[in-house]
Amino acid sequence: MIEAIFNNKTTKPSEKNDALVQLLIHQKISESELLSFASNQKETIKASCMEAFEFATRLDSNFGTLQVFEFAVEGLQAKAPRLKWESAKVIGNMAVRKYNETEKAIVYLLENTEHSGTVVRWSAAFALTEIYKKNEKYRNILANAFEGIMNLEEKNSILKFYKNALK
Repeated sequence: MIEAIFNNKTTKPSEKNDALVQLLIHQKISESELLSFASNQKETIKASCMEAFEFATRLDSNFGTLQVFEFAVEGLQAKAPRLKWESAKVIGNMAVRKYNETEKAIVYLLENTEHSGTVVRWSAAFALTEIYKKNEKYRNILANAFEGIMNLEEKNSILKFYKNALK
């Protein structure tokens, strides 16, 4: 079913993503099915799968397993900027959960705050500030990191995340 969505040449990318999201949230496919499919794909298709997870985790705060979180952490290390930013948004949406993988996510998110792409830095800021707000364990470490990031970041849209979190 998932493969058929991606193989359909008449469907626009946004329609493919909408179809994946609908299948996920209506439980026509499982998270593990989408993860299994995505793990063997090139980064552009992985990014589309990650975008479906991002939408689902934004709609339902209980959506997403540890495996989805781990997949998102892996995506932070990708070459494709879109996979990096969709992965960061998934992590931000799932930040309320206190997974052991959160430390690893923080390391990669901090690396992504130095990325040349604005959307990658924006998404990293979103995820880091969500972790900061929802997971006290990392609050001191992140507050110190935010100060350094804010000294280097030039985009107000990104700075706003850090300033609001530190208020």
